[in-house]
Amino acid sequence: MTTTMRFIYTFIFYLLVPLILLRLLWRGRQSPAYWQRWAERFGFCPILPVPQNLWIHAVSMGEVQAAVPLIQALRTSFPEQSILVTTMTPTGSQRVREVFGDSVWHVYLPYDLPGAIARFLARTQPRLLILMETELWPNLLSACRARSIPVILANARLSDRSAAGYQHIAGLTRKMLANVTAVAAQTEVDAARFIELGASPTKVHVTGSIKFDTRLPADVSEKAVLLRCQWGTERAVWIAASTHEGEEAAVLDAFSELKQAFNQLLLMLVPRHPERFNRVAALCQQRGFLVARRSAGDVSPKTDIYLGDTMGELPLLYVACDVAFVGGSLVPIGGHNLLEPAAVGLPVIMGPHVFECAEICRRLLEAQAAHQVNDAMQLAKAVKMYLSDATLKKQTGEKGRLFVTKNRGALERLLTIIFEH
Repeated sequence: MTTTMRFIYTFIFYLLVPLILLRLLWRGRQSPAYWQRWAERFGFCPILPVPQNLWIHAVSMGEVQAAVPLIQALRTSFPEQSILVTTMTPTGSQRVREVFGDSVWHVYLPYDLPGAIARFLARTQPRLLILMETELWPNLLSACRARSIPVILANARLSDRSAAGYQHIAGLTRKMLANVTAVAAQTEVDAARFIELGASPTKVHVTGSIKFDTRLPADVSEKAVLLRCQWGTERAVWIAASTHEGEEAAVLDAFSELKQAFNQLLLMLVPRHPERFNRVAALCQQRGFLVARRSAGDVSPKTDIYLGDTMGELPLLYVACDVAFVGGSLVPIGGHNLLEPAAVGLPVIMGPHVFECAEICRRLLEAQAAHQVNDAMQLAKAVKMYLSDATLKKQTGEKGRLFVTKNRGALERLLTIIFEH
């Protein structure tokens, strides 16, 4: 039955290829990098000169960022091993190059088509595959099993919504999980969901989130001080990070309300996707705000909104700000990384849609390190609360920093699992 289901899945995937290519063309209108390197998406990647490499797959920039400490640890622990990092998006690719340069191999992961996967594996010859978070592809996992390539789900998470989706293809899901060697789940809840979907309990381990183990660059504090000098040292600054379509309007509504109480307030606005930078800048200008762009470096004390239109600088921007709202949560995206701002001592605000990070959200709220809001007016009220009370802001930020510090150690537990395979 599962073989039949995988055949049907593959047949449908082949039928969808023209639509997938049209989508690449469409996305390339805003981000031309989507028009490049199509051959890699069908397994025609360069032949790696060193076989038996360690292979880490991280879909996009967020997963790459989470994988950085793992990749650094693997380079230290296995200096004789080559490391291959695959992504699916240009932003992920760009981040790999920015952090690691030519010290790791990088190509796009091919689409989950048998021929493409076979070509890719023949050209890269990996010894071990580490899938960041939850990337379950039937043909990829089957091909790895056939070639005796161990597969580890690292930093694995499974929201209630995702688990319900996998239940609709329960037979195929059980087969995919049978082809996984080990699951390093972020929480007990994630582990239980994987087991319920068919993963063997002996394969599932609770290691925590390696996002707790992310370390800041040594010079980040110095750079943050320089940024605050550019913005104006007397100004309060709040950041709305990783925002999505429909969220910026709510953030700007909140900002308009806040400007009545804090005339010199600066909003650091960082959209999640680069192809939206220009549209978001135009939206801010339509609202009558004076906008400066990080890429241009033309911020002044009179700037209302500083648009973060560069990649890989979010940790620096968090350090330079006073309060953080984390996006993907006022709209039903599921929320993004709440630990980055908490780790640097910022009070964290998020919306109601946090199903992709529900456990972390719950624990931050329990630790009194975060605040949850439902709309623009509540967002404005929460930001005002922290900016009006320096003691509360500091105490909330310190609780977040302590929460992150206490929960470190996931990376070491994950490495132990990797060493065993």
